[in-house]
Amino acid sequence: QVQVVESGGGSVQPGESLRLSCAASKSRFNIVAMSWYRQAAGNERERVAIITWGGRAVYEDSFEDRFTISIDNTNNIAYLEMRNLRPEDTALYFCKVIAGVAGEPGSDFDSWGQGTQVIVSS
Repeated sequence: QVQVVESGGGSVQPGESLRLSCAASKSRFNIVAMSWYRQAAGNERERVAIITWGGRAVYEDSFEDRFTISIDNTNNIAYLEMRNLRPEDTALYFCKVIAGVAGEPGSDFDSWGQGTQVIVSS
């Protein structure tokens, strides 16, 4: 299986920036894509952005102006750079890895990390 560990969260003031990291374990599986989700207290989990192994990124509405997703496919790390943070960005941020077996398109499966907490407040 693929192990997923997020890091880089913390407590910041509005307007500041953070860069989150998602490290996926090396295994026999090929990573198809890595994505970032977030879940605020009392809210449903929502996707922020997804990036393919080849570096193609797609953002959900309202995120692409301030957030940037990137991938280091040599070291199996996805990053989420967050700029001009707002109190409403406060949430637990999760990384999801989509992986599968080479040559078997239907074998893809999801692996989730435990999340890293981001708190934006004065």
